Amino acid sequence: MKICVPTMGEAGMQEDICQHFGRAPTFTIIDLDSGLIKVVPNVSEHMGGKGLPTETIFAEGVQVMIVGGLGPKAVAMFNEGGVDVFVGAAGTVKDAVDDWRTNMLSHANQDNACKEHKH
Repeated sequence: MKICVPTMGEAGMQEDICQHFGRAPTFTIIDLDSGLIKVVPNVSEHMGGKGLPTETIFAEGVQVMIVGGLGPKAVAMFNEGGVDVFVGAAGTVKDAVDDWRTNMLSHANQDNACKEHKH
């Protein structure tokens, strides 16, 4: 299973979470089966590139997305793409994964999406 967390840089499990999913400089992907950690840059239109950040996540084969928060459009896109999204993460990637494993995070839905991010 692959888990993804939007991050501020390339420090792997010790990297800080970016609280704005679409504008995260990087996405840290943890493969729970192999133990491998991969950091990919956010090259979406939000960062001056092309495409949407969700497309990067889909291309990596991620099954679970762990975020601080995200907008309703991203929630809908992940739901349609079969990616489970959990909100309420804070701290480092390790903190977020630990919180997910202990059921401390909430499933993302239209009610707990960031209302100021209607894009």
